[in-house]
Amino acid sequence: MSETGNDTGSEKSVHPFVKMALELGPIAAFFIGYVRLKDQMFTIGGTEYEGFIVVTAAFIPLLLACTGVLWALTGKLSKMQIVTAVLVVAFGGMSVWFNDERFFKMKPTIIYLLFGGVLGFGLLRGQSYLRSVMEEALPMQEEGWMILTRRLCAFFFGLAVLNEVIWRTMSTDAWVNFKTFGLTAAVFAFFMTQSKLFQTYALEEDSGE
Repeated sequence: MSETGNDTGSEKSVHPFVKMALELGPIAAFFIGYVRLKDQMFTIGGTEYEGFIVVTAAFIPLLLACTGVLWALTGKLSKMQIVTAVLVVAFGGMSVWFNDERFFKMKPTIIYLLFGGVLGFGLLRGQSYLRSVMEEALPMQEEGWMILTRRLCAFFFGLAVLNEVIWRTMSTDAWVNFKTFGLTAAVFAFFMTQSKLFQTYALEEDSGE
């Protein structure tokens, strides 16, 4: 859901591979950096830091730089991208400041709880906030949007719980693999399984157009 949320600014054309590199590059760099440095200790300013903390410290400015370049090239950022950047700075910064990796591991939980909560609040009001931000790209009947929103809301809450279970009960290696590959695969699989819903409730184009 890289385009969840209202956009800021007018969209400009950018090569899809460039956009993908800017969105996924920081995550790939975090994974590679962690694999290389996870067993090392660094003494900075008289304080010892594990490789995870050092990689987290490098990940924050890298993500902000890529997000800034993406905004400059496309002229827009989704709300999810903005919120993600803010939470990376907040929780990543706390992990570095307190030398405690747990804060950064909580970040996905907060993100998914936040977006699941927003969708759930809309559902309580009888509205699909998802429709308001994706309708142009995915024309669909109102009933279809409500079903998809309920499913995505539950999916987000499920990911939040799953992230908590993994980082609290498994190794850091397992969590990094889950964050890098598991979450991406889960989101992709979710939307692939909604193909029948999209077909059933898709709006047909006017035959006169």
